[in-house]
Amino acid sequence: MTSLISATAAVHSRNGQSCLPVHSSEGGATIPVRFDGQNLSIAHAEDGTSGHIDDGGIDHGITKAPYERRFSPYEFNGGTTLAISGPDYAVVAADTRLSSGYSILSRDVSKLHPLTERCVLGSAGCKTDVDQLRSVLDIKMKVYAHNHRKPMATPSVAQMLGNTLYMKRFFPYYSFNVLAGIDSEGKGAVYSYDAIGSFERTPFSASGSGQSFLIPLMDNVISHKNRLDERRELPAEEVVEIVKDAFLTAGERDIYTGDAVEIMVITKDGIQRETFQLKAD
Repeated sequence: MTSLISATAAVHSRNGQSCLPVHSSEGGATIPVRFDGQNLSIAHAEDGTSGHIDDGGIDHGITKAPYERRFSPYEFNGGTTLAISGPDYAVVAADTRLSSGYSILSRDVSKLHPLTERCVLGSAGCKTDVDQLRSVLDIKMKVYAHNHRKPMATPSVAQMLGNTLYMKRFFPYYSFNVLAGIDSEGKGAVYSYDAIGSFERTPFSASGSGQSFLIPLMDNVISHKNRLDERRELPAEEVVEIVKDAFLTAGERDIYTGDAVEIMVITKDGIQRETFQLKAD
């Protein structure tokens, strides 16, 4: 858009014998203007009169055209997920707060979704995309169970999730995922994903708004990095307590993490659920 000052200078330099270019979302055009030495006005072709340009208020340009509006199909609804693998178990947890900007929409929304009796998906991000992703995965799980007469193994679920995310790579699900479960050998398995399906098996994984607070803590406590004391295998009960402390820590610094943390312990016998209350502010 051409500002009033630059338009005035342009017309004055040409002694009113030129037309100003107008650029808008509907294409280019020109508009005849007049300048009498003091005031800039628009010439109307219909009656030959001219209208004075009001330079007060918001400057939308010489034609007072509206600003371009932008729309985003995504919305970040916050939330944090964490998954930790053990020798014969996996622990996955997520907070229950659903946010939009500085507003709390709900304090009791689960971000964990069991796909089988030995595999759980944890997702943070845009609630609508998370729900859609869950629906697609549930359908694929049912088709597999119908065709093969058995539930899908955890490594196969991990690959299927990666393929599903990659299929939407040109318009990705705004979902930050971790997958936890028990593999065919009875060992704990945790898979970390990016937005378009690249994944790897890791000792732990975190995603969502509190990820940056949990990763350094897990590097120290779970991966035992930069420590001189002897590393030991942690029982599931101790890992659950670590998860509670981790979410308390994240909730102190992240406004999108809070209210409660839902914890699922996955073993060969099934899934055990537990809820731990967090700060509600």
